[in-house]
Amino acid sequence: MAETHENPMAATVLDRCEIQPSPETVTELTLPLLHFDITWLYFNPVQRLLFFDFPCSKPHFLETLVPKLKQSLLQTLNHFLPLAGNIVHPVDAGRPFTRFSVGDSVSLTIAECNKDFKHLTGNHPRVADEFYACVPDLPPGKQSSNAVVFPVLALQITLFPNHGICLGFTNHHAIGDASSIVRFIKAWASVNRFGSDAKLIDDKSLPFYDRTGVEDPEGLDSIYWNLMKRSRPIEARATFVIKRDDILLLKNFVLSRRPEMPHVTAFTVTCALVWVCLVKTDTEIVPEEEPEYFGFAAECRGRLNPPLPAAYFGNCLSFVKAEATNGRLKGRDGFMVAVECVGDAVKKTVYNPNGILDGAEDWPEEFGKLIGKRLFGVAGSPRFDLYDADYGWGRPKKFESASIDGDSSMSLCKSRYFEGGLEIGLSRPKKKLDAFAAIFTEALRKL
Repeated sequence: MAETHENPMAATVLDRCEIQPSPETVTELTLPLLHFDITWLYFNPVQRLLFFDFPCSKPHFLETLVPKLKQSLLQTLNHFLPLAGNIVHPVDAGRPFTRFSVGDSVSLTIAECNKDFKHLTGNHPRVADEFYACVPDLPPGKQSSNAVVFPVLALQITLFPNHGICLGFTNHHAIGDASSIVRFIKAWASVNRFGSDAKLIDDKSLPFYDRTGVEDPEGLDSIYWNLMKRSRPIEARATFVIKRDDILLLKNFVLSRRPEMPHVTAFTVTCALVWVCLVKTDTEIVPEEEPEYFGFAAECRGRLNPPLPAAYFGNCLSFVKAEATNGRLKGRDGFMVAVECVGDAVKKTVYNPNGILDGAEDWPEEFGKLIGKRLFGVAGSPRFDLYDADYGWGRPKKFESASIDGDSSMSLCKSRYFEGGLEIGLSRPKKKLDAFAAIFTEALRKL
């Protein structure tokens, strides 16, 4: 057991260890980074937190729960080898790739936190920095004579004595999108809950690694890599719940005025409402003609030709961008404008008759031009329900996306408590967060 010490964010580290897949059952696995992955190579890591309401003493935690979690993690990693491996970035400008070799491992931190569990798992505004007690750091990269090697996953298990447990996940985005990482989280939950990986095998939910079937029109792998080679910032966070009845009211409001409007979905109306409320919250003086952008990623697996299996491991996302002017979004019909713009963006990209990758060679450069612009985006998707991740302690009490800190994106997931509802996570300066809450609540009230 490592010597305990306390970090500045009030979590005491009880142990740090490395979890290796079983050397007698695994072999080396090398996978190329494709155009879907290369896009995310220089992005910040993705950080997810799952809080479980599970009163537990420190001795029971250390003597029973932690050993079981370590063993189930080992068994799960046997099937998710890339997560125990590394991204290898050759120094000679060759294309990066992922590689797992026998002996590679995942960093796991065991910690204890004295913060108020009930406070952290609420929906009210909380200081964003408080959550970093539970967020693991990716180990630093290592440089050899011919490559820089980056670990891709770090985990932390944090005990709130006699209150609950938090599982923290930090991953390099280039190793996999939300579909892949959520699949891993749920696989670990299944192995821990049932004591073996038999259910994973029986349910045919193991990851799919074959890259040969990934569509690559116009040589996107090379185009994206050439573009990437040339490219080389005190907030509070709160959760806003939008119930199914609210979503239906929003959809009916839109369709009563524009029955022909395409793609009036829960995602579209929710994103449009948040986008408009954020623009109206902003006190900065902005010209009416100033462009406002709303960006998000769309799942591609089932839309490629041929389609990829749902269990395909890696990144498989297309970029979708909606655009309007500040004046139109702040105007009386701002919500309708936002719905139309988001819907049109979905139609243009996701339902493009020429395929979802039409124009993909321009995506990196197109989004690169938005850096420093008035751009807001979405992290996560309600398609991937982390509240289903039961490790044997019941469903998580609260999900938080720590990596949304920075004022430029929101998290979006299914509601824990309201069937058909959604949870919106925001991290912004407290004054802006309070202003958003007032406008958002008033917008729903007026429905």
